This record gives sequence, structure tokens and C-alpha cells, in this order.
Amino acid sequence: MLLLKGNLKNKQLQLYRLNLILFFKLFNIHSNPKRTLLILTINKQMKGKVSMNNFKKIGLSALAGSLIAVSAHAGSMSVTGSASLTFSNTDDESAAAEGNGYTMGDSLTFSGSGEMDNGMTIAVSYEYDGDAEGTDSTFDDHSMTLSSDAMGSLTFAGHGGDGALSAIDDKTPNAMEESWDVVASAETPPGGVSGENMFTYTSPTMSGVTLTAGYLNASDAITDVSYMDFAIKVEPEAVEGLTVGYGAADSEVTTGTQIDYTALYATYAYGSFTVGYQINEADGPTSATDIESEGFGITYAITDDLSIGYNQMEIDQASTSEDQETSAIAASYTSGGVTVKGTMHTFDNVAYTAANDGNAYEFNIGFAF
Repeated sequence: MLLLKGNLKNKQLQLYRLNLILFFKLFNIHSNPKRTLLILTINKQMKGKVSMNNFKKIGLSALAGSLIAVSAHAGSMSVTGSASLTFSNTDDESAAAEGNGYTMGDSLTFSGSGEMDNGMTIAVSYEYDGDAEGTDSTFDDHSMTLSSDAMGSLTFAGHGGDGALSAIDDKTPNAMEESWDVVASAETPPGGVSGENMFTYTSPTMSGVTLTAGYLNASDAITDVSYMDFAIKVEPEAVEGLTVGYGAADSEVTTGTQIDYTALYATYAYGSFTVGYQINEADGPTSATDIESEGFGITYAITDDLSIGYNQMEIDQASTSEDQETSAIAASYTSGGVTVKGTMHTFDNVAYTAANDGNAYEFNIGFAF
């Protein structure tokens, strides 16, 4: 016991050295600047004395210094958000209007990313927004992405995932929103499936060509039995401003019953003008699932902050004699983080119902940060 007491200081010094070695190895601290940071922190804490109380402080100070030294390699996080006020009114003979009156939209998106030792990047994203239906406010869209310059990106979306085809359901240009998107009962162009627990792969762009593929597991309860899609986007170097895309999907709605989706679009930007044309098709086992759509859009940027646009869409279902037709004109102005937009819609035969016609308008002011 006397020998132990007499050598206590030496034992503490040895333990102190072992503690430093442990911290260096545990947090992979090899560079001189990081070690210097730890030594300065310890020397300041020690003040030339070695005691068990000081040794406890040494451990905590060294741990904090180690974490600070390596945190720069742990990744980064950012928060973005938006809030908007919308007033809309719909003169719909079916009285099936969407957003009649004042509504507010808001969201916060938390994004984090970090680089692994092999150079690949992993990123996560969570969106927290006010539920449009007013039921609750929870994390809405959320996803995880693994990517690299050579491999491309692989995304798993727990909610809010877009497949390769649903991401291009309507690529015609507009200054605010699609012409069919203002009336709740309006049919949408056939565009594949988006849903929960979806994998999406996007290749690197090579010579202006980008490939995308999507897969949805058969166990997903809110979608079909199984779903796979792909899309290709070509931006030829020989024709600046031209983009051509094609997508296709197979969706098994019930065992042995399949719907095939296709979409083809082209957009061309020249100076301040952008024009686009698109055709979509769904080919199913019944006439109710045989649907075709054709759309056109044009926008003009008057200035960098002010643009106007016109777009239209016609959707035909094989089982009905009436085609749904929608059109819209819109304008958008941006000043810093504030955007003011307005649109007027005209629609005929909504949901393939004869004389279900009307008009709608919508004004929106939004702030983004």
C-alpha cells in the first residue's frame, strides 16, 4: 500500500499517457494540429498539477477536444423552408372545387449529408409540413440517398418517392402550375406510380444522356401489387436548349393484371422562350384503364424575375365519349425570397362528364428561405 501511494503520481502519469493514446486511436487523430489542440486543452486544464480530480477533467476535456477536432468530417446539415398564402375560386358546375377561399401552405426541410472514406456521399432529407387536409403535422416526405460522381445516386424514399415515370408525368412548361391541377375532380395524365418505400436510381449524365429507374416492393399497401419503371433523358450537345425524354412502366394492379404506361416529351428553350409537347398513354385490360393525354405549353421570361405562360392538356379515356380539356394562363414574379403568382384556368368535361365546365383562378404569395 505504501509503495502504491509512493508511486501514485507515476501511475497517474502513466494512466494519463494511456488515456491520450486511447483518445488518439479512438477518434483517429493522427495530424499534428489535432494533437496540438488536445495538448493545449489538457495543459490549460492541468495547470502543471496531476491529481485524480484533474485527471477526470483531463478525460472530459480531451474527449470534447477530440469531438471538436473530428466534427468537420462528420457531415453537414441545413434547414430550408417556405410559407405561402393562396386565394382560389372555382366556378365549377359540378361544385367539385379545390381550395375555395384562403389557404396557407408551409414546410420545413431538414437535410443532412456526409462523405464516407470511399468518397461516396450519403444524404438524408425530412420534410415537416402543415397537412393540407388539416389532420396533423408530421414528417411528410423523407428519403435517404447514396451517391457518387461515378455511380450516380440511389434513393430510398420512405414517403413521397417519385418513380422514373411519375417524375415526368407533365414536363410541358408553365409559369405556375399544370392546367389540370386546380380542380379536385379533374383527371390527371397517366404517369405511373409514386408512393412509399420506393427505390429510385439515377445514373451519371454521360454525353447528355441520363437514365432513371424506379422499383416499388410488392408489399407496399397503398400501391399496386408490383411496379417497375425507367426513363431516359437526352440533351443533345448538337442542339443547345433541346431536351427529349421517354419513360415506360409496368404496374401489376392485381395478380396477373397489368397496366403499361408510357410517356414521351420534348422541350426546347431559345432565348427567353421555352416550348414543350408531351403525350402519355396507359394501356390496361379494360377500356376504363386505356387512357391517352396530349399536352402543350409555352413560357416567356420577360425579365429574370417576371415570366408568363400558357399550357393546355387533353385527356381521353376509351370508355367515355367525352374528353377532358383544360387550359391555363399564368404569370410569376420573384423578388428576393418572395414570389407572387397568379393563374386563370378554363376546363371542359371534367372527369369525362359532358357539360361539366367552368373557370378557376388562383393567386399565391410565397416566401422561401
